[in-house]
Amino acid sequence: MQVYTYSEARQKLAFLLEQAENKGKVLIRRKDGSTFSLVPEKKASSSPLDVPSIKADITTPELVSLIREGRER
Repeated sequence: MQVYTYSEARQKLAFLLEQAENKGKVLIRRKDGSTFSLVPEKKASSSPLDVPSIKADITTPELVSLIREGRER
């Protein structure tokens, strides 16, 4: 993991953001020795209903029939 000085970070902010995105974390150190981490946020999914699909060996009429049976109960 690369550590940059505060002055370097100010001059190369776009580069540091790319580094953080690619490597997960970048450290920035001040003159007084304090260190800060630059970490990208996790991307939120577009919708809670946005789930991967599955392969199912079922026809549309069979699926409709199963749904109707479930609603009748």
